[in-house]
Amino acid sequence: MLTKIFLRVFGKYLFSLEQYPYLYSLTILVTFYVISRIFVFVFEKSLLKWSQISKTKEPLIANKIKGPISAILLLIGLRLAIVPLSFEERLLMYTSGLVSSLIVIFAAIATIRFFDILIDNWRRHWAARMKTKVDKNVIGLFQKISRLTIWLIALLFILNVWGIKTAPLLASLGVAGIAVAFALQSTLGNLFGGVSLIVDKTVQAGDVIQIDPETRGVVLDVGLRSTRIRSFDNEIIVVPNGTLANSKILNYAQPDPSARLVIQFGVEYGSDVKKVKKVVLDALHTIEGLKEDRPPYVRFVEMGDSALIFKAYLWVEDYLKRFQIKDIANTKIYNALTKAKIGIPFPQMDVHLKK
Repeated sequence: MLTKIFLRVFGKYLFSLEQYPYLYSLTILVTFYVISRIFVFVFEKSLLKWSQISKTKEPLIANKIKGPISAILLLIGLRLAIVPLSFEERLLMYTSGLVSSLIVIFAAIATIRFFDILIDNWRRHWAARMKTKVDKNVIGLFQKISRLTIWLIALLFILNVWGIKTAPLLASLGVAGIAVAFALQSTLGNLFGGVSLIVDKTVQAGDVIQIDPETRGVVLDVGLRSTRIRSFDNEIIVVPNGTLANSKILNYAQPDPSARLVIQFGVEYGSDVKKVKKVVLDALHTIEGLKEDRPPYVRFVEMGDSALIFKAYLWVEDYLKRFQIKDIANTKIYNALTKAKIGIPFPQMDVHLKK
């Protein structure tokens, strides 16, 4: 009831000011300023109350977008306040177009900030539900795509405000986009390859990988365009993600840090096979850093030209220690066979000369 009375009285007051255009415009501007402050206040209080019920961080939305919304309301008031002024038609058109363009820009800023917060909230909720981390590069990519899309839509609105037809422009942009896509085919391939690597988590920072015999090392960073690898000679190798996504990757760190070692050795003919296995296994069981749930074992695999060939299989807990443990295992096998007086032959060939 009070609201209706106030609006009626205020309407009569505005009507009485029509003969004073500048005072009329100032009244409209002040009114919209008051409306903007009231709207922001109510908006903040509503989101704060809702966040206390839902236990979320939505007050951040109010802090991020209250400024652009307040500016939009003031600009709407400014646009309405310009109308009563006795500007010439051309000046009025340019002024109204400028204010409308600013309204679109502030609306785009508010929308971008709103979507940034939504994407970040999605990341937190997804990580909590799936008990995993969402890569920052993926979030950054989503945010950049949303910002670019919103700015393009805002640009179309601004062009419409100034009377520029957007249909022919969109057709031209479509043709140009196809040409650019062909020109940037390699770059786009690397970009989408980076997205697939990040989403699938094929490789992550800290993993030891091998792409080919010449490319092996520790992954330093998986970017959107390329992946940086530090070789064991302390050299940086930059691999385009398009190439990496289409390559056969040997990842030593996945699915878990454990790794298997296979050590081949030979003993002379005439050796007791059971004794060889027992001696080697006793030596391997003294090595630290092996997996307890996967004990080592020895297999007699081949009767070679100069030796009986055996292979020892053992699992290490950490793949980073595989070379160190392989050295220890080789040393222990050699010492154990020597101590047990089991001969270790070497390749030899007997040549007989006929007189």
